[in-house]
This record gives sequence, C-alpha cells and structure tokens, in this order.
Amino acid sequence: MLEILNTLSKSSDPLQHAVIFLFNGAEENILQASHGFITQHRWAKSIRAFINLEAAGVGGKELVFQTGPENPWLVQAYVFAAKHPFASVVAQEVFQSGIIPADTDFRIYRDFGNIPGIDLAFIENGYIYHTKYDTPDRILTDSIQRAGDNILGMLKYLATSDKLAKSFDYRHGNVVFFDVFGLFVLAYPARVGTIMNYIITAVTVLYLGKKILQPRNRAINYMKELSVAFGFTLLSWFSTLVTVLTVAVFISLIGRSLSWYNHFYVSIFLYGTAAAAKLILVHTLAKKFYYKNRNEQYLGEMFFDVSLLVWSIALVLITQLGLCSAFICAMWVAFPLLTKLLTYREFKQKGATIRFVMIYMLGMFIPYLYIMYLTWTIFEMFIPIMGRSGTEIPPDVVLAAFILSSTVILSSYFLNFIYLAKSTKKTLITLTTVFGVTLILVCSGVFFPYSSDSANPKPKRVFLQHVSRRFYGLNGNLVKSDSGIWINGLDYAGISHITPHIPELNDTIRTNCEDKAPLCGFPWILPVHFLLRKNWYLPAAEISPTNPVHFKLLAKEQMPWDSTKLTFEVSGPSHMSLYIRPHEGSTLSSWSLGDGTPVANIGGDYFVFYAHGLRAVAWRFWIELKAAEKHSDGMVSLAIAAHYFFGEDQKSPQLYALMERFPNWTFPSGWVCTYELFVF
Repeated sequence: MLEILNTLSKSSDPLQHAVIFLFNGAEENILQASHGFITQHRWAKSIRAFINLEAAGVGGKELVFQTGPENPWLVQAYVFAAKHPFASVVAQEVFQSGIIPADTDFRIYRDFGNIPGIDLAFIENGYIYHTKYDTPDRILTDSIQRAGDNILGMLKYLATSDKLAKSFDYRHGNVVFFDVFGLFVLAYPARVGTIMNYIITAVTVLYLGKKILQPRNRAINYMKELSVAFGFTLLSWFSTLVTVLTVAVFISLIGRSLSWYNHFYVSIFLYGTAAAAKLILVHTLAKKFYYKNRNEQYLGEMFFDVSLLVWSIALVLITQLGLCSAFICAMWVAFPLLTKLLTYREFKQKGATIRFVMIYMLGMFIPYLYIMYLTWTIFEMFIPIMGRSGTEIPPDVVLAAFILSSTVILSSYFLNFIYLAKSTKKTLITLTTVFGVTLILVCSGVFFPYSSDSANPKPKRVFLQHVSRRFYGLNGNLVKSDSGIWINGLDYAGISHITPHIPELNDTIRTNCEDKAPLCGFPWILPVHFLLRKNWYLPAAEISPTNPVHFKLLAKEQMPWDSTKLTFEVSGPSHMSLYIRPHEGSTLSSWSLGDGTPVANIGGDYFVFYAHGLRAVAWRFWIELKAAEKHSDGMVSLAIAAHYFFGEDQKSPQLYALMERFPNWTFPSGWVCTYELFVF
C-alpha cells in the first residue's frame, strides 16, 4: 500500500476519482477499525468501491475470493487491469458458505457501508500464519511485486473509470469468473452462464435421446443397461466412501490423525490410493461377474454415457441453486461430449486404439488440468486450516472426504477404460501395496505431524490462559473459586503429542463443564467452545492483576411493561468478554448494545466482546428481562472475563515457566485472565 501510494503520488497521469488508503488496526477485535471507519468517518459516504487486502498465508499468489455483491463491472476491472490474475468464483462461494472459520473487512464494508468491492488474500504457507515464524524475511519479494502490479493496475483503472461515479447504476446480478492457469480471466454474467448451462444440458439430452429413440426393444435394453451401469457407479462411490472414511475414522481413533500435516504426500498415498483401488475393484468385479463376455466397446461407451449423465444432472441441480460454480460441471459436460463426438467414428470402427486414446486424452486435457489446478488451490488453503480447526472436527475425515471427492471427479471419464482394459490386476496390486505400506507407517507413528524446521516450519498451536475464577451466588456471597492454567490445543490432537514432554499435562486434568455457568465457566475470548470442547485445567497459584475488573449493578428498575431493567458498570483491562445466560422462565428481551435486539450464540448464551482504548471511561450497559414468575435461583447469570494481552499483567511466572517447557515444534500463546460469575 505504501509503495502504491508512493507510485501514484509521483505519477503525472490525472485521476478522475480520489483514492483513500485505509490502514486498519483492531482486526482481531472483530473488525472494529473497519466498522468505525465505514460507520463514522466523514469520507465514508463518498466511497463507491473498495479493494480489501487480506492474508491467510505468507505469500504466493493473491487470490480474489470475494467480489461484489452484484457488481460485474468490478470483476471486469480486475479482468482488464490485473497483470497476473488468480481468481475464482468457487473460492467466493466456498468462503461465503461459512466452511472456512474466518472473516474479513469485506463483510463490514459490504453490510454496513453498502459498498461493492474485491477481496484479495495471500494463501500460501498458512502453516505459519499468526505464529512466531510469520516474519518479514519469509515474505517473497516476488509475491509483493506481483500483488503490487495487480493492485496498482486496478487502482489506475478504477480511478479513471466513468462507471465509478455512478457505480449503483451498474449493479445487476452476479458474475461467473475464474482465471485460466494464471494467464487470463474469463468472466461473464451469471445469467449468461445459466443460459449456457441449459444449452449444454440440452445438447446432452439430444445425444442421449438419440440412443433412446431407437426401435423399442433396443431403446428398452439401452435404458436398462444405462440404469444398471448407473447403479454400479453409485455402488462404487458408496463403497469407496465407506472404505476411505472407515480408514480415516480408524486413524483418528488410534491417535494418528494429522500424520500428513507435515508430509502432504502421505494423505495421497493413504486415502488417494484407497479410493482409486476401491473404485477400480468394484468395476473390475462388475466386469468379471455381471458383464462377463460382454462387448468391451459397448461397455466403454455405456459408462462414458453414465459419467455424462451424472455431470449433466449435477449441472442442472447446481444451476437451479443459483451457484456460479456450475461452470465446472458445464466444463465437465461440454469437453467430454465434444471429444466423444469427434472420436465416435474412430471408436466405433477400430475400438480403443492408441490414436483414439491420444485424441480422447487431448480432448479431456483442459477440464482435467483445470480441475487439478483448482484442487491444488483448495488443498493449499485448507490443509493449514486443519491445524487450527478445533478438537471436535476430525481432520482426517475432512481431508479423506476431499481426496475422495477429487478421486471420484478425476476418475469420471476414465471408469470406461476399466471395461476396455484387458486386466487391472497390476494396477490394483500396486495401489493396494502403496496403501498397505503407508497405513502401517502411519499407524506406527513414523510421520510426525509437526515441524520446527527453520526452512519449512509447521508448528502446533496451543493457547494457555492462567485464569482465576470466582463464582458468586444470588446474595452476592462467594460460592466457589479456583485458579489454574487453562490449556487449549487448537487441532484435533489436543495435547497428546505434548504430554511426553510435560507429563503433568494429561487427561487427568481434563476440564469439566460448569453447567450453570455461561460457556461452561471459562474465559473464552470468542464463542468457539463448540470447536474446542477438549481442554485441560492445570491447578496453579491465584493471580492478582494490577488492573482488576470492577463490576457493579448500578440500578434495578421494574418497567411498566412487566420487565426488569438491570444497569451495570464495568471497568478493567482493554479486552473483556461478557457472557449472559437467562435462567429458565426468563427471557432477555432488550439491551443497550447493537441495535437493541439481543442475539443468542450457541447454546442460548449471549456473548459480547468488548475492547477499549487505554483511557476509556467505565463501560455502562443495561439489559432487560422478562420473567414468567419469581425464581429462587434468580433471573439471569452474568459472567465477565478479563484478558490481559500486554503489559506487566500479561504473563505470570508460572505461565512463563510452563511455556518454556513446550517443545520447539509448538507455538504456545499465553496470557492471564480472570472470570467472575454473578447471579441477579
């Protein structure tokens, strides 16, 4: 941004529109700075478009993973101006589905500013993102140069565009966009894509319909054979799914998950070979026992038709759902169908000759190359995320499902070669041997998930919070208190790999959920306890921060509409979390936060993250509750957690000492917390 600003300031080319360079802080405080700017700054209402720069890694290509909404002209600006394009509507739809546990300023500008924009992010090497290894020397200058070329080109294009002044006039529909191997971008309106998809489907219907519109006996026979072949294809998918997921669950249960985290090829050798072998085995058995002595050319053509039918059905369904990603299905129908029509006579007359295979492979080259290109991009994004996706989602199951899906897709139009081939015995033996050897090595623990290699580190992330907890009753008396170091491993393995190095960190100190306390009675900084249910609590000395929390009930009022209004005042460190749990029979009807309408998080608890500057006044807020009748245990429980992220209170001596004992392949983050629960 600084270099682009420098370049623009020295340029003699006039700009029609102003360019604002916004350097945001407080992103991890749930996007506070961007929200403050777009809702309060005097320039905010003059903005017509934005380019948001993000990172989920430390370099590589910067991926365009969100655009719009509904502003095709912005995508066209990227198409015309980006020198080194890397963009995909698939990434946009995956990100906006919520599968990836992340958020960006794009949402704030879009939802609170009603401004269209483009979201770009570096995605390479997410293993070290937000760790001690995430240092300037690891950022490739090529990546910065590449991003600078693209963004400067876009800025110049937008700042001299007539469309920018009246951007809302050009707001119409979504756009399908994707780069072709980084060379250029194809982009067209979604409505055009819908028309193309249905035209391709219609051509497929004509192709298959021609085979149905035969003499009645032949047509019935073809329909029957197509149905049986379709059934065998579904059976092969289902049995492969069961096999691969069984292996993944077994690996997870024996404590060997993430064995591929530091060695990606292990996942291919384990799950990829299992998937390929099972697919081939099912169809080999079908050929040997059901299709015994049947014409091989006829079977090859039949299973090609099945693949075409499957992709056509997928094309129609995804198009009907309004997803722009349907272009992938369109590609997997159009190219194979065109290839088939070009090679039909050759195959009919001479069978699967070398010339036929060469033409067939050439025709399938583009869709296969593109799907591998896209698959690699998805893996590059998702694999590192598995190292910070929580203790509840088995990463081996997720990755196995990804690899299984990729195998099924890539095998689509090659299943027919199983029926054309004389034997699949050698292929099956090879795949089974590779799978068996890899499984034995994984089970024996040969592949350690993490690495402290300075050239290519892949650390394990751990949060440690030295917390003192106090639970008060309805009359204000202290019911219970304790103190300990609360430990959260951010991946599925928890702390199992750390226990041999620090023996006292084992399952004897697993936490128990405080059922009557919001969020189980622990100081979550974000409401993600559903992802990190396995945590540990090592008893430790009580802590006394120099800037403790002061929590006061200022007023209790009975409102005319049969509700009770409670007004509170809180002061403490710069980062605090408030948790509210209405008791049974009580309802939180209103509060002074946000737009006044309370929004519950998971489990019916309400979560508020509060951050302030160093000289902020005490925080005052009120909540309003309705209760059907009086309860002896009160109407509501409120808990306030304080997080000491910096300064003299950040780490206790015990926390320092424990973190020093962690092995060098871990990245432990630690801070001091307090948790106080009150009942009213």
